[in-house]
Amino acid sequence: MVKQSFPSSLVLRFVKGTFRESYIPTVEDTYRQVISCDKSICTLQITDTTGSHQFPAMQRLSISKGHAFILVYSITSRQSLEELKPIYDIPIMLVGNKCDESPNREVESSEAEVLARKWKCAFMETSAKLNLNVKELFQELLNLEKRRTVSLQIDGKKSKQQKRKEKLKGKCVVM
Repeated sequence: MVKQSFPSSLVLRFVKGTFRESYIPTVEDTYRQVISCDKSICTLQITDTTGSHQFPAMQRLSISKGHAFILVYSITSRQSLEELKPIYDIPIMLVGNKCDESPNREVESSEAEVLARKWKCAFMETSAKLNLNVKELFQELLNLEKRRTVSLQIDGKKSKQQKRKEKLKGKCVVM
């Protein structure tokens, strides 16, 4: 899922290899893209949402179904960064788009890096226009999700004694 300022340009650059100077915002679009990852082929289903506060129910639904998220802001719009909210317990990347427009920069990379550390997420700057870090963005997001999945699988293979201890953790037993 991709949210906020100009995410569609990143998605279209990644999926179709094209860039449009202007686009008509939509509430939600879905794309599929095949990508190689660790010597295997993966099909990404990408949901590009508006990120608008006008559709909170759709946002909640998308968040509940997503496996990884890209939160996109424009480096030329401080407001686009301020409107983003973190999503926890799932891989996310904070992405500053339009890095080709550095003279108009309102958000410094260092500021976004601090926010990414606070949200415990990865950070990257991209340019859909120049096709800079677009493929790398989706590749890194896929890698984050794969690491999380492997970690969950490893956590899932515990002995009965470990499972029992975890089951009792946080619970009070009175004898």
